[in-house]
Amino acid sequence: MALTDEDVSEILRIIDESAVEELTIETPSFSLHVNRSAAAPGRDRLAAPAPIDPEPAAAPPPHSPATPAPGAAEIEAPMLGTFYRTESPAHPPFVEVGDAVAPDTVVCLIEVMKLMNHIQAGVAGTIVEILARSGELVEFGQPLFRVAPAGE
Repeated sequence: MALTDEDVSEILRIIDESAVEELTIETPSFSLHVNRSAAAPGRDRLAAPAPIDPEPAAAPPPHSPATPAPGAAEIEAPMLGTFYRTESPAHPPFVEVGDAVAPDTVVCLIEVMKLMNHIQAGVAGTIVEILARSGELVEFGQPLFRVAPAGE
């Protein structure tokens, strides 16, 4: 039986919320090893894989003014994983500030255990802020984009 994206997300959520120091899960088609003591000091989250298209570490998140746009909706991460703005380094970003989106517009990818999950906007409007950097670990519910609703 193959694991679904939801299964993987649930496994990661349970591990992230637990106090377990080390865990190994193996099936014929899946293997996971988590060792928190091997993580960087002070880090209590799962280690993310190397980003496909990293941005400079010192760069601030793109297009993120100090005050949120009034009436803007947020597109939140539906799962814990690594955020990517592009399909690959050779492709342009899915969306930029000022782009119009429909509810089914793909706005980014979130990688969970080498599975790329296409994330849809879920709202209609215009992208006004991009709140996450490519290659960074995002958590469930973390705002990724702000969207001015259509008609504003």
